[in-house]
Amino acid sequence: MNLTVNFIREKIGDFQPEIGIILGSGLGDFADSFDSIKISYNDIPGFEKSNVQGHKGQLVFAEVNGKKVVMMQGRYHFYEGYSMQTVTYPVKVMKKLGVKTLIITNAAGAVTPEFTPGDLMFITDHINFMGTNPLIGKNDDTLGTRFPDMSEVYAKDLIIKAQGIAEDLNISYQKGVYVSTTGPSYETPAEIHMFRLLGGNAVGMSTVPEAIVANYCGLKVLGISCLTNYAAGVSETPLNHHEVIETADKVKESFKNLLSEFIKQV
Repeated sequence: MNLTVNFIREKIGDFQPEIGIILGSGLGDFADSFDSIKISYNDIPGFEKSNVQGHKGQLVFAEVNGKKVVMMQGRYHFYEGYSMQTVTYPVKVMKKLGVKTLIITNAAGAVTPEFTPGDLMFITDHINFMGTNPLIGKNDDTLGTRFPDMSEVYAKDLIIKAQGIAEDLNISYQKGVYVSTTGPSYETPAEIHMFRLLGGNAVGMSTVPEAIVANYCGLKVLGISCLTNYAAGVSETPLNHHEVIETADKVKESFKNLLSEFIKQV
């Protein structure tokens, strides 16, 4: 990891990021709004290439509303065949670079029928249905404790702040529990019914590994899902990734405004 961190520091000089953002499917345009230093994942020692449509695969360092921010335009997914260690490695790197607050975003399917595609959902908690945990293996005591508490992965004060901003900007939002699955196939109607019974409100294929590691590293986390579609069985419409990107594109201005103002106030 020292090789990775030293390489990045050589590229960014005295830029010291305090906020990290993981930009999900269709939401990466936010990072294009600022003068920035961009570093391709392909060039960073220890990083792998991101191959999912809607993900550019680069770190973007920029000043946003007076705050120094590092943004991931594209993330790694477990379903791509990467290990959990690779999926969560950038979060550990952000911690080493000095990041204290991490905003994790994603595109997700609405499990709760009352939620509407196009809404943003602030994640209050999660259910890990990926069948594994990114902290399995030898522990790095410089990052966190062997058995981290998970009582408040998503910081309540950050959720309250984000709610207030959404209300001020007249942005439709929800709060709820995010369920993570491995993918890449979408869930069956029976699985979605099960998730609803378990208390899930949205479902996706990311975020939870990164949130677990961020919490382990002592970072404060805000999770935001862009509800891009109804999950299987909630509506009769077949699911496809094009719809995910299309819906995310429609709400990206609201998303950008929310994110920009949140960064200003955090």
